[in-house]
Amino acid sequence: MDMIELSLGQLARRIPGATRLFDAHRLDFCCGGNKTLRAAAEAAGVDTAPIVKELQVLAGRADASGERDWQEASATELVEHILARYHAVHREQLPELIRLARKVEQVHGDRADCPHGLAEHLSAMTQELESHMRKEEDVLFPMIVRGQGPRAGAPINVMRMEHDDHGVALRAMEAMTNDITAPGGACTTWRALYTGLRTFREDLMAHIHTENNILFERFAPAVVH
Repeated sequence: MDMIELSLGQLARRIPGATRLFDAHRLDFCCGGNKTLRAAAEAAGVDTAPIVKELQVLAGRADASGERDWQEASATELVEHILARYHAVHREQLPELIRLARKVEQVHGDRADCPHGLAEHLSAMTQELESHMRKEEDVLFPMIVRGQGPRAGAPINVMRMEHDDHGVALRAMEAMTNDITAPGGACTTWRALYTGLRTFREDLMAHIHTENNILFERFAPAVVH
């Protein structure tokens, strides 16, 4: 297959480990999953040759992780997985991240490298994400579980647009935290905050990927460009 003409979402679905590779090269496979590898790399100013080589290695390697291939799951199983693995987890992650961010700002607010405004930004993300997840839990997911997924194009489009907004919020979070990199001399609380932020980022990107590129593709395929 000509990998550079496949979308990031298609590659992420087909090749275990591709999502980590795309993240390392700063290619948006979750919200921008409908872009071809060629287009995404050109937009990011990244050479496709080494990425294709790494993808070929991943594609030729047996997946020894034992992780389930969610493409093979039923729609109901996918919904249950998303609810347990992502919705419930985000609701646990964010309150603690907000608490840690507030503590860091209170103690280290006089430092120029302090993530000023991070607690408020995370609070806004929490409100937006909670509203988004409620729409899925109350409207979209019940439609899918009832077998009405083919009629869910409109709510799926809304969810995809909101996923784009979540991606913008993540980029803003990264900008506030020097790409979630703790400065020299950061205290234990500061480092714990950034460790949690990295985990949250990874989880939210995997969450969006699972919905956009696996679940939603079954009922409202995105146009590749």
